[in-house]
Amino acid sequence: MIMAMKFLGKMETGMTQIMPKSAPHVMQRIIQLSLSHGMSPVSPIGFVHLGSYIAKLGDISEGYHYVKLARSLVDKVGSRESAGGVICIGSPVRSYVEPLQATFEYHNEGYAAAMASGDVLQAALNILVRDGVFLFAGVNLQ
Repeated sequence: MIMAMKFLGKMETGMTQIMPKSAPHVMQRIIQLSLSHGMSPVSPIGFVHLGSYIAKLGDISEGYHYVKLARSLVDKVGSRESAGGVICIGSPVRSYVEPLQATFEYHNEGYAAAMASGDVLQAALNILVRDGVFLFAGVNLQ
């Protein structure tokens, strides 16, 4: 079951870019497996993508709720292997509710967590999104 969850978690990231209409089915399956077999280190990925998707549909407060749930699950499942992805996907939703400057530290934490777990892609995405936030927040980029 863990291998299936890991496969779905990796597939979810690509699905949001390649086939966005199919991505909700993958996130639904991750959440179904998590609820029926217990939480795994990949479970927060499903919840953070659900929160992001709900926020994209216009209900930012409900999306923010699921992003916070995913963030707390990262700490509770005992493994930080998905922390980089959860932070990278969840921080844009958090920036609608919290001050934009607060997301700087989230992305730094996401970078550190992704590098610690060996996920170079999520580490690079955290830095890329953080730099975009710097630009929009008006931080001096030198």
